[in-house]
Amino acid sequence: MDDYQGYDAVGLAALVRDKRASADELLAAARGRAAEVNGHINAIVVDVEPPVTNGDGPFAGVPFLLKDLGQDLAGYPTSGGSRSLATTPVPETATVVQRWLEAGLVVFGKTNTPEFGAKGITESHLFGPARNPWNLDHTPGGSSGGAAAAVAAGIVPCAAASDGGGSIRIPASACGLFGLKPSRGLVPSGPLVQEGLGGTATHGVVSRTVRDTAAMLDVLVGPSPDAPYLAALPSTPYADEVGQDPGTLRIGLCTTSSINPTPHPEAVAAATRAGQLLESLGHEVEELSRQPFDDAALARDFLTTWFAYAADSVAEARAFSGAGDSGFEPDTLVMAALGRATKPVTLVRAIEDRQLHVRRLAEFHASYDLLLTPTTAMPPPRIGALDLPPAMQRAQQGLVRARGAGLLRFTPVVEQLISKNLGWVPYTQLANLTGRPAISVPLHWTADGLPIGAQLVGALGTEGLLLRVAAQLEEAQPWADRRPAL
Repeated sequence: MDDYQGYDAVGLAALVRDKRASADELLAAARGRAAEVNGHINAIVVDVEPPVTNGDGPFAGVPFLLKDLGQDLAGYPTSGGSRSLATTPVPETATVVQRWLEAGLVVFGKTNTPEFGAKGITESHLFGPARNPWNLDHTPGGSSGGAAAAVAAGIVPCAAASDGGGSIRIPASACGLFGLKPSRGLVPSGPLVQEGLGGTATHGVVSRTVRDTAAMLDVLVGPSPDAPYLAALPSTPYADEVGQDPGTLRIGLCTTSSINPTPHPEAVAAATRAGQLLESLGHEVEELSRQPFDDAALARDFLTTWFAYAADSVAEARAFSGAGDSGFEPDTLVMAALGRATKPVTLVRAIEDRQLHVRRLAEFHASYDLLLTPTTAMPPPRIGALDLPPAMQRAQQGLVRARGAGLLRFTPVVEQLISKNLGWVPYTQLANLTGRPAISVPLHWTADGLPIGAQLVGALGTEGLLLRVAAQLEEAQPWADRRPAL
């Protein structure tokens, strides 16, 4: 077991390729570790009988976990953390899942996620909370919280994830892992979904090593006949970027946020110390006095579209499974009600205003190569800390039945729902709305031993540059062997 946990996914694949280990042995090791720790962290919520995979793929024989949201495997339910979908199998395998299978990955389970991925924590009513291996009283983040907990706990070296508002980077930050959100359109979303959340969401992985994420990105990218457009691909594999010199970069450091004007000192320290490490590696880091974009306006535009998609998710789940209100969590029903109350012209304006944020970020990148921020505004919260107070929970029932936009928009329940959801994660939605790539690197642990990441946001199509910088940081301050005492 110790040998198994000492390898990343690329290393395990080499063992199988060189016949020093078999796929069956690795699967037994992964399942053995899951048996030891999953009862504590609640990361794996669905067992899967491994499908037939490509024995010649680059990751042949490597154990792997899917996220139980948007990563369909034919014949199994994709619950999205919702009671409404927990027992209804899906008919088709998602394109990204098919690519993982073609790469030889051995899928043996699906991981915990909040209902419809709508929160930066993983505490669904269906499966119960996933827990952070670094401290079981705290969240592993979300919405890929189960995936990150499984990797941090040593069940698998790398796990499937997705990111619609920070859902790869937030749990990577909370669990001491590396996470990359790719540029819009680079990774296919089909065959049932054209683009997740109107292009703000994409698939990827959380991993222990930069090279695992790079090699996994090579597996996922590429044209698909049902894609809405053809994304430009790099001239060389992403795996080849690891270890290459990124050159001398100009980096803007910003820790301020109008969504959360008082980020935790540990969050500020995470970004500041990352900036100091980057300076020691020869890069130019300049601290900015304010965000290079209007993050309050961006949050409004993000939430306007998010609520509309929440309404659509509930409607689709009802149509697919026949579920009533009891099949959904109260918070989800409130968000869906907000979406239904949104005027079409308001939704269209929010979508069109994305270009304003794109332009502002492009203007920043005309002067700076990368934007550096904390990944989150505070360390991972305690389980249940973001629950609404009992009085607010009782008020939700009336809101669910409400249809008036004014009543919904200005109630304290809604304001608290929004502030609690985004207040601890105000930095990550930028990359989603603008479609830009971003990474979270695990360089900082709090005095209490909890990880908190630093985020780097690049210009469109700079995944290669981000991987080069991440690998440089990884070499300067290694993190892969830093493990929780679980």
